[in-house]
Amino acid sequence: MLTFAYPWLLVLALLPPVLQRLRPARPPVPAPHLPTGHWLSGLPGVSPRGSASPRWQQGLLYLLWLLLVLALARPQHVGEEVQLPVTGRDLMLVVDISPSMDERDMIIQGRAINRLQAVKYVLNDFISRRQGDRLGLILFGTEPYVQAPLTFDLETVRTLLQEAGLGMAGRATAIGDAVGLAVKRLRERPQGQRVAILLTDGANTAGEIRPDKAIEIAKAAGVRLYTIGIGAESMLQRGLLGSRRVNPSRDLDEALLTRMAESTGGQYFRARSLPELEQIYDSIDQLETIELEGKYFRPVTDLFHWPAGLAALAGALGLLLRRLELRRMPSAGHRQEEARDD
Repeated sequence: MLTFAYPWLLVLALLPPVLQRLRPARPPVPAPHLPTGHWLSGLPGVSPRGSASPRWQQGLLYLLWLLLVLALARPQHVGEEVQLPVTGRDLMLVVDISPSMDERDMIIQGRAINRLQAVKYVLNDFISRRQGDRLGLILFGTEPYVQAPLTFDLETVRTLLQEAGLGMAGRATAIGDAVGLAVKRLRERPQGQRVAILLTDGANTAGEIRPDKAIEIAKAAGVRLYTIGIGAESMLQRGLLGSRRVNPSRDLDEALLTRMAESTGGQYFRARSLPELEQIYDSIDQLETIELEGKYFRPVTDLFHWPAGLAALAGALGLLLRRLELRRMPSAGHRQEEARDD
């Protein structure tokens, strides 16, 4: 739909004819009426019919004025209604990348993969479902660091997660420091939207913030913690003396993760396999639903540059025609001298 930002300016289009009518009448100056082929017919402003003022100049000037008025009125194209992207939640993903995440106790399509690969596989779909949310990513080991700040750019978060490597943040597990950093990034966000999802396969073995202190900080800041303990409970380990069944998740501190979640209004989940991990993130999807406010807007595209550009072209055309007309004047004077000599 075409509209004008300042439609009242279109009245200025009537200004030239109004001024023409209000201007006092002048006595007409008769122009010479010359037959076709007369030696004076080539002079500027003189035609065989005796017209001393070319009408194309007046028409071009009026067209130039109309185009400038259109540009000043600021024509706009208003598009169809588009729904605004609105925030549902601010979710901070906190992922353990310590070397223990290299344990190959997750199975996908009959193939063993390590825990970090399983996390990347499941989070890839989880991130794509959070349209309207702001997501951030914290990776931690001995120390935590922000891999991606809170952003609507989910594709960037997904890419940075896929690029994460084991041991990049050290060999220990600083759960308290990771939670503290997540709270620091979330506490500036609106109350009720601050959510952190912590995934680890071990216990707190490093860091400056004790896990219990981190729980107090998160609770005071209104951050809900969803904690996930990943790792199979039993796997077959082969050695020189044969195979034996071991528990690869013996270092997992489930009591701590449960306390963290329950103290902050979240929930603790146990992921013993890839299907369980997928189900956990589906459950968090249901718990932390996206609340759309239903706001709409119409995109507006300014079109004033089109009449302004045409006005510039019309002005350039007028100057070109005027210059060509002036160039004809010497040749007309030359013909006049030749006629006098005859």
